[in-house]
Order: sequence, then C-alpha cells, then structure tokens
Amino acid sequence: MLLRRKLLNDARLYLILDRQVNSYAKLFEIARKAIFAGVDIVQLRDKTGSAKDILEFSKRILKLTKNRIPYIINDRIDLVMISRSSGVHLGQEDASLTQARKMMGNKALIGISCQTFDHAQKAQKEGADYIGFGSVFRTFTKPDRTPMDIRLLKKVIQKINIPVFAIGGINLKNITALKKIGVKRIVVCRAIAQSGNVAETVRQFKGSIT
Repeated sequence: MLLRRKLLNDARLYLILDRQVNSYAKLFEIARKAIFAGVDIVQLRDKTGSAKDILEFSKRILKLTKNRIPYIINDRIDLVMISRSSGVHLGQEDASLTQARKMMGNKALIGISCQTFDHAQKAQKEGADYIGFGSVFRTFTKPDRTPMDIRLLKKVIQKINIPVFAIGGINLKNITALKKIGVKRIVVCRAIAQSGNVAETVRQFKGSIT
C-alpha cells in the first residue's frame, strides 16, 4: 500500500484551511500549529484565489508536512499536479472522478463530497479514495444546505467500505452525537481555525474520536 493511502486509512481528523475564513498568513500559522498537534490531513479550500497564490501557499505547506500527512487541494486538479500535492477533493459539480483519475494517475488521492447514499455508492464504485459526507450540521461554509438526517450518515458509514469523513458544522459540543452512531473520521474547519488555541483544540478533537 502506498504511504499516502496508509496515512489516509489511519486518519481521523481532517482540517480544511478555508481562504474565505482566514488570510493565507493566518492559514499557514493555523496549519503549523495543527500539524504539530496531530491533525491527520490538511486541505486548502480557495474558491477564488489565483493559481499563483495557491501554488505559493501549497509550496510552503508541503515543506511543513514533509509527506508525513496528506495535503489536499480543493477542486484544482491542475494545481495538484503542478505542486505535487497528495491529491484533490472534488464536489458533485466539479470534474468527474474518472477524469481526475485519468489526469492524475493512481498514486493521487481523490476525495468526493457526497450528500446522498447514491452519491457515496457511485464515488466508491468509480474508485474514490475517500468520501466527505455532509453537511451533518448547519455550517457557514454551506449556509443554504439543510443538515442531513443523521441516520443517513450512519447508513453510509455502515455500508461504504472506503473512509467516510463526516463534515459540516462539527464542533467539540456536537461531536458526541456523531460518536454514538459510529463516526470515527471528521472534517473540521472553523471550530479549529477560529479557536483561541489551535493546538489544544486539535488535541481535544483527536481525544474525542480516537
């Protein structure tokens, strides 16, 4: 098994660095503290940034991770390939998984955002490496999206064989409800990025899910 897939399979806490939430300078400091504290995967989400900005930031993050954890870029297959990042995360309206795999090859990690059981089944069948399933709770990132029935998340966890990360509005208060249905992998953005103590918050999340 390739190292990055072993790291993915072992991952529990996935951090999204959202350019809509913080500046690049702040995101780098958040990443530095979070990686030191034990976050398992880092993703850059920048829907409006230039290729130059994303590549410069990615270069700095890759020096920080040193391939010890996967670094994922949202949407931009081209920039993943140029920067030699670990992989890409795609939404339902982005390039298809099949296209991404053809461009990037089998070594790259490809994650897919899913909101229904059919989405999850399709992603698994087409060869996704992992799924981000949500929104589990109401989230500022997707304010118009209605939180899902948590029983659907439980079904996906039980039926889908590739790693499933719960995503959407997860914090240290509501994570207990997810643990009760068997959630072992989560994606967090604001609850870490906007906390007063990034490292301590990461450690609390890790303690809650491991």
